[in-house]
Amino acid sequence: MGDTVTEKVLDDHLVEGDLEPGEEIGIEIDQVLTQDTTGTMVWLQFEAMGLDEVQTEIAAQYCDHQTYQFDFKNTDDHRFLRSAAGKYGAYFSRPGNGICHNVHRENFAAPGKTLLGSDSHTPTPGGLGQLAIGAGGIDVTVAMGGAPYYIEMPEIVNVRLEGELPEWATAKDVILELLRRLTVKGGVGKILEYTGPGVETLTAPERMTITNMGTELGATSSIFPTDEQTRDYLERVGRGEEYVELQPDEDAEYDDEIVVDLSDLEPLIAQPSMPDKVVPVREVAGTEVEQVIVGSCTNGAYEDILPAAKMLEGREVNPTTEMIVAPGSKQASEMLAREGWVAEMMAAGVNFSEATCGACIGIGHVPASDSVSVRTFNRNFEGRSGIEDDNVYLCSPEVAAAAAIEGELVDPRDLADELGDLEAPAFELPEEYTGSKTDIITPEEAPDDELVKGPNIGDVPLRGELDADIEGEALLKMEDNITTDHIIPATQDILMYRSNIEKLSEFTLSRVDDTFAERAAAADGGFLVAGENYGQGSSREHAAMCPMYLGIEAVLAQSFARIHRANLFNFGIVPLTIDEDTYEEIDQGDEIEIVDDVYDAVTSGQEEFTVRVDGEEYTATLDASERERDILAAGGKLAWTKAQAEEGGAGATPADD
Repeated sequence: MGDTVTEKVLDDHLVEGDLEPGEEIGIEIDQVLTQDTTGTMVWLQFEAMGLDEVQTEIAAQYCDHQTYQFDFKNTDDHRFLRSAAGKYGAYFSRPGNGICHNVHRENFAAPGKTLLGSDSHTPTPGGLGQLAIGAGGIDVTVAMGGAPYYIEMPEIVNVRLEGELPEWATAKDVILELLRRLTVKGGVGKILEYTGPGVETLTAPERMTITNMGTELGATSSIFPTDEQTRDYLERVGRGEEYVELQPDEDAEYDDEIVVDLSDLEPLIAQPSMPDKVVPVREVAGTEVEQVIVGSCTNGAYEDILPAAKMLEGREVNPTTEMIVAPGSKQASEMLAREGWVAEMMAAGVNFSEATCGACIGIGHVPASDSVSVRTFNRNFEGRSGIEDDNVYLCSPEVAAAAAIEGELVDPRDLADELGDLEAPAFELPEEYTGSKTDIITPEEAPDDELVKGPNIGDVPLRGELDADIEGEALLKMEDNITTDHIIPATQDILMYRSNIEKLSEFTLSRVDDTFAERAAAADGGFLVAGENYGQGSSREHAAMCPMYLGIEAVLAQSFARIHRANLFNFGIVPLTIDEDTYEEIDQGDEIEIVDDVYDAVTSGQEEFTVRVDGEEYTATLDASERERDILAAGGKLAWTKAQAEEGGAGATPADD
């Protein structure tokens, strides 16, 4: 039996375990990335571990979420991150240089390498044949120190692409079609590997649009084989020597297969307020649109914005609509400006944003109340745009530009027929990516002084060893698909406290129940109860760290999103799975007790736990590896890693040897 591309990369980096679905494996990490809302904790944890220097081939620190620097807290974070990059040996991307995924793909992403990032859209470079995985900050910290990254071996699903995209259908429609078929839970525990004759018809940037939004399926990662399209892109960005051929063996076996005929695709759109509520644009045509934004890490590259610019050439944005371009990188803006396309779009009525995550997480360009916003982003969770009860649609740049011209949702094919001279813009790459590299500070250029901490930068919160007895109130009962945006919102008034857990914790689950944090702080421990897919969305470890700080000791859920589940282990919160009947029997305010001696049960490998709810007993399950149990028993990954280093065990890093 031959190997898949995924297995080839994993096998080349495997340090522990077997590549069998469900088995825990440890892999060597070549590259790490972090950004400014997760990076502060990454570097504080790196400092707390007593490590001296980054051990991975590349570590990159980006400043992309807090670019606008609303007050000293944001600016202090950036100063701290610059000092950490200099002290420990990481590249530093200055605020305004662009979104981590876009800048990383332009400068560092390489076929056959592994990448771990403290941002959920880290899998973006999978379009270049890099195995890239999003994780919590503490996992990135430990990997950056040279230790393996541990993960349950996912199933490998073959997404076979056939045919070729017709006019007006795009790579965005490929991933929207998969979301329509599979839902936001359809990729959990899986790596999507793209194969088939349709692959060679897609450029590397188109592939990266697809792998970026694989995160919305809940997938561990997504990856394409490499070929002449990969080589061509690397040569255009000036890194042709990094090309490595990666193809699945002819007799490679997959755990499942999905076939997508590109020829059958048409312009699609995700309706509010979940990325999987996908329909053809024609079904919602006529919906009035007040705001259009082209950009983000999904569709914010030069080659994403160019089609919209060409559609607007000689035209104007509808008087009822505001249009913004939010480029993924400063390089994209610079190249479009030098070619005259920025001026062309401005003449059409487009506003240009700084290269930032910004509007995607509700920072700037917040929609008006009772209005529709059409965006080329990857997420449209309710309230994520910065206003509750928003109406955000997700689509390709072509569909977005058509909406801006018409002032309402319209199938661009119909608009082309109406306007006569509007042709489908070809997806094209520049001859050369020529943008300046000024805003990337190399480890050699960065000052290597001490860490610079402003008054808003706090300490890393720690939990002690796992208790034997866990009991308390069901402080909050939640439904399915609770996101990390629900747990810790990312709006600018809250985001600035990511370095200050004491203050940040005051906003925990405020979008579900604004009394939660106060009630949790007053209680002596307690539980969270949730339905399916609890913790989907961002990799932000703060969504586990803040509940831990407030005294939450366990979460009872029907299922957990992958990264958040790992973060719960990492911060000493017991993630117990319950069935639907048990979920229905628990009410908010019920008294809950784990009957077992929790410490002994966790450390002995016990899987089933008896949970008593107001006198009635139910069964909950802890699905965890031996290593995860050790982390939980120690009170979290930071305590466990330091203990391992002192003992010279599996968690030790080269800096500790």
